[in-house]
Amino acid sequence: MAEYMAGNVADYADGDRKVVVCGEFEVGVFRIGSEFYAWHNRCAHRAGPVCQGRIMKRVLEATADDMTVRTQSYDEAESHIVCPWHGYEFSIKTGYHQGSSRFRLRKAELAIRDGEIYVSL
Repeated sequence: MAEYMAGNVADYADGDRKVVVCGEFEVGVFRIGSEFYAWHNRCAHRAGPVCQGRIMKRVLEATADDMTVRTQSYDEAESHIVCPWHGYEFSIKTGYHQGSSRFRLRKAELAIRDGEIYVSL
């Protein structure tokens, strides 16, 4: 398995990301709090560059009995990446699309050694 350097832990602030070229692939490395996550930069919907999309908090929509949206708020505990091609949202922590478990990002292996971040494919 090939391993690629993705920078130093100190290079990433909370909420940061870097897209790293790993041979013929790209991987997005994200920092949420003190945790790091790595996902292939390929949307599960139509293969768009998902890791280059907007990072935002998960949108919560309360609906009425007729399924119309009554309110919207943000879940401060859950950050999402939004694919710039079609707007599909995925959890940065789990890689899952909130509306359908059929769509999910492909995980890349990540290791931290001596303050340096490595991605393996």
